[in-house]
Amino acid sequence: MSEPWGSENTTRPLPVLEKAADAGPGGAAAPDAHDPGPVLDGRDGGGRRFWSARRIPAGVVAALLLIVAAASLYDIAAVRAHRPAMGWRRELARQLAARPLDDTWVLVGAGVAAVLGLWLIVLALTPGLRRLLPMRRTHADVRAGLHRQAAAMALRDRAMEIAGVQSARVRLHRRRADVRAVAHFRELEDVRADLDTVLTEAVAGLGLARPPALTVRVARPGRKG
Repeated sequence: MSEPWGSENTTRPLPVLEKAADAGPGGAAAPDAHDPGPVLDGRDGGGRRFWSARRIPAGVVAALLLIVAAASLYDIAAVRAHRPAMGWRRELARQLAARPLDDTWVLVGAGVAAVLGLWLIVLALTPGLRRLLPMRRTHADVRAGLHRQAAAMALRDRAMEIAGVQSARVRLHRRRADVRAVAHFRELEDVRADLDTVLTEAVAGLGLARPPALTVRVARPGRKG
């Protein structure tokens, strides 16, 4: 969700390009005799969201597994070498043998493990990168994405070009774009009609695979004091 208020002295995120892995030495994709040609709409995968690498969750899970595995292997090696097992493993074995399954701490631990497991499953099955909007594919080997903040800024800039608009606020979601404008002169219906026309054209000009539905609200400035 983006709520840009101004565009002066701001840095806009550039669109993200994703090329196919079989590009040739010069950066261009190798020709294919079975290539159907450029894809001009989003029906051939262009409307699919980009997948996140999930580096932080993967790193955390890998670090935890490494710590647990290293501690367990060290303890097993120590026992094999006729040394006493570590205190934490003896205590854990005693607790697991003594506590019943309906114990509060057992249920809490099982609930935490279930929640973490469901979280990892959701991360594995969902693409993520909600702030990156997929654009229409104009080439079969290139996918492009536009940052939601950049798209919202572009819509806001177009709204501010309308005569009578004092300020504009854009909230861009995946499925819709909510525009709230403040008009200090001209009739509200005339301003709203101009905003509908200009912003509909601007949304189409963004080149998104799934253009969001546009909602425009226009109001007068509130009283000061």
